[in-house]
Amino acid sequence: MTEAQRSGAEPILLPPTGLAASARRIGALVRRYLYLLLSSGVRLVELIYWPFLQMLTWGFLQKYLAGTTSPLAQGAGVLIGSVLLWDILFRSKIGFSTTFIEEMWSRNLGNLLTSPLRAYELVAALCLWSVIRLSVSMVPVAIAAYFLFGFNLLDLGFALAAFFAVLVLTSWSLGLISAGVILRYGLGAEELAWSLAFLLLPLACVYYPVSVLPDWLKVIALALPPTHVFEGMRSILLHHVFDARELWWALSLNAVYLLAGYMIFRRFLRSARENGTLLQLGE
Repeated sequence: MTEAQRSGAEPILLPPTGLAASARRIGALVRRYLYLLLSSGVRLVELIYWPFLQMLTWGFLQKYLAGTTSPLAQGAGVLIGSVLLWDILFRSKIGFSTTFIEEMWSRNLGNLLTSPLRAYELVAALCLWSVIRLSVSMVPVAIAAYFLFGFNLLDLGFALAAFFAVLVLTSWSLGLISAGVILRYGLGAEELAWSLAFLLLPLACVYYPVSVLPDWLKVIALALPPTHVFEGMRSILLHHVFDARELWWALSLNAVYLLAGYMIFRRFLRSARENGTLLQLGE
């Protein structure tokens, strides 16, 4: 018999700890998100609709250029490849941010964070769910690009996996920063969740090489991990050369940004708890 039982006091129940317990909590949260997705056909259609529309628009433009005498015709597949890789970054970022904001819309974030769920477990669940949403949206679009325009994303080989990892890590950094700002300033700042990725679009050189930028802007562009991804993609598709230095630069920069994003999120989350605003956030 325990001391608590002998004294008649209620036993203190502590939340399970350890890696297995964390994995269960993360898995439970991801399973909840999965149930929400499968319960609505509209959600599934929305995941595929915009990437598919983007791919069609740029794919037909690429097809037109390939049929002309323009020097751009030699870059067959570059535009489609840029669109698909950009959508990996954008859709992963939107998947992270949308799921977080929906918790705030439903006023459920406070409930989650007063449970045994840790902040890093919530972040891990959001990251994992963003990859699942990304797979649901991008796999059908990549298959359609192959059958409609003859562009096979798998032609990038090993580099595709590396590029995918870099872009997803960047999307998590952006998602953590926007989530932290929303925690600090409320849902009035939710526009940042949709617009932050677009801030990178002209700087990451998605559709053109870094060489076209002015010298002062090149420094900023090369400090962004996605820039190295798109430069590497063009190197493979146009010159059939994979530059591993671009990959290592991107991974190193991502490590810095991901750490900074998590620290920003933790700081604003702690501030929301201390100020008592965590339970007041919502529509």
